[in-house]
Amino acid sequence: MTRGHGFALWQLGFRPFYLLAAIFAALSVGSWTARFAGYLPHGGYPSPHVDPFWHAHELIFGYTFAVAAGFLFAIVRSWTHRPTPTGPALAAIAALWLAARVLVFTPWSAAVAATNLAFSLAVAAGIGVPLWQARDRHNYFFIGLVLLISTALVLFHLATLDLVALPAWAGVQLGIDVVLLLIAAVAGRVVPIYTNKAVPGARARRSQNVERLAMGGLAVLLAADLFRLSGLAQIVLTAALAIVHAWRLYKWDFRSALRVPLLWVLYIAYAWIPVHLALRATYEAGWTARPLAIHAFTVGAIGGLTMAMMIRTARAHTGRALEADGYDIASCVLLAAAAVIRVFWPLIQPGYHVQATVYSGALWSAAFVVFVLRHGPALVRPSRSAP
Repeated sequence: MTRGHGFALWQLGFRPFYLLAAIFAALSVGSWTARFAGYLPHGGYPSPHVDPFWHAHELIFGYTFAVAAGFLFAIVRSWTHRPTPTGPALAAIAALWLAARVLVFTPWSAAVAATNLAFSLAVAAGIGVPLWQARDRHNYFFIGLVLLISTALVLFHLATLDLVALPAWAGVQLGIDVVLLLIAAVAGRVVPIYTNKAVPGARARRSQNVERLAMGGLAVLLAADLFRLSGLAQIVLTAALAIVHAWRLYKWDFRSALRVPLLWVLYIAYAWIPVHLALRATYEAGWTARPLAIHAFTVGAIGGLTMAMMIRTARAHTGRALEADGYDIASCVLLAAAAVIRVFWPLIQPGYHVQATVYSGALWSAAFVVFVLRHGPALVRPSRSAP
């Protein structure tokens, strides 16, 4: 096998968006952590480095949405056998995403909102056109999720511009709920298939009843958060969903996955979803702080699942062996450690919130630095081909 010469960044959507997202994840969280801990001054720096709402905005609508765009462009192309954006069109969509990340450092809030919205609509069109051409109605669901992310994005910006009487967190929470639906849907599709293909004798199953409860329950949670439901009803809902998603994970035969690193990292990451839901229930009951539940999902589930899928997709679509090496395992272990420290250290020792944030942020950034160093060259160069 030999690697071709040239520049291949715009050949398929996962290439630029995985690379940009990983670089952004390392730099943005590293910068946020340094300023949060006081290692760098706050004064004179733009809102993403001092405002927790913008910090959350950039993780959900910046990093996570970029990875989702890259993954959806690749998987929709596979599902439909129709082209998704490549070449100049893909470069233009990536430029919109990059412009939005730069504009948050300026006072032009309306421009930030417009650019972010333009990017999200471009992603919806990029997957919507091939799905419509192929009449792939089964996957129209993903177009709806991208449009829901756009709605959450608009809600956030309207709140920050004081154009609606809602807190900025309402938009972030809606974005979190939509991303939770998205990754739960993708994981439900691919994890059992990957497990049964990779492990002889594995019995990863998808029970229709469990799937309906798991996905339908998340849709109910999204509606409940949209209407700002709280109290006992929210406690019961999130606690029940934690149990359902833990049972869903169990039925995927997680014991078989322990033999294959590219599988067990997916299972560990998905396990943070029931942890997140359980912590949401305890937060609603007044027993824990909301950031613990939020970071169980953002660092543990989003970080872990996106890293695992980026590694898998990058290897599969660049002609390399579909086996995790030491660098890949290191990236995933660093992220898992970041989540454990960020969530459980403050839970056990509440006075160590700052230290937990600093160590977790450093491990998160290190994980993405390792990914960029290992997979960045392959994302830029043409795939391997036979001599």
